Amino acid sequence: MLTPLLDQAALTSAQNAVEPVVKAEGVNHYFGEGSLRKQILFDINFVLQPGEIVLLTGPSGSGKTTLLTLLGALRSVQEGSLQVLGQELRGAQPSTLIQIRRQVGYIFQAHNLLRSLTAAQNVRMALELHNGLAPQQVQQRAEEMLAAVGLGDRVHSYPEQLSGGQKQRVAIARALVSHPKLVLADEPTAALDSKSGREVVTLMEKLAREQGCTILMVTHDNRILDIADRVLHMEDGRLESQAVA
Repeated sequence: MLTPLLDQAALTSAQNAVEPVVKAEGVNHYFGEGSLRKQILFDINFVLQPGEIVLLTGPSGSGKTTLLTLLGALRSVQEGSLQVLGQELRGAQPSTLIQIRRQVGYIFQAHNLLRSLTAAQNVRMALELHNGLAPQQVQQRAEEMLAAVGLGDRVHSYPEQLSGGQKQRVAIARALVSHPKLVLADEPTAALDSKSGREVVTLMEKLAREQGCTILMVTHDNRILDIADRVLHMEDGRLESQAVA
């Protein structure tokens, strides 16, 4: 006997039940203590869905980087609720925070490559945080990821032998090689010329779509707004608008 098909209402409900990658509710954050205590983030509320590419814009000092460090479990959540990959970060145990960090890819304005390591060795570092992979597998994945970002011929090159755009491509390879569910990028094009910046962002978009991961990217570059599914704007520690790109 054939199993009955789900009716359309049930199917729609199942699709809508997909758990968000990020859910922030009433997040406040402060720096300093006593009379020097200053509020940096005010009542932050937003959701990131699986596979979304979202840009976070706003002037310098508006709290964008602070928000990214909270999302990446690099800073403790003080007030409100912040769920990342189904885990509540406020009050989370150190072991939980470590697991979250292993599922998040990071790309920064400064590529943060180790000068004493080759491109492949820099990419390998992200995989060595994960157990269960043989050294040969780690090397193979690192080389395949570098090929995917157009650096298959620069596997053994050191950072000083690479251009700015190439270094940022290595950083992208390092962030995506472990197939993270969330990528946090803090102005990855700021140090690049317009052509290199566009190439880097287009590459990030292509690889993220292929892997099905979510990207939240801080940027001041209005030339790349077209890659986004949504644009969030931050002003003075508050999310002022959540525009559809």
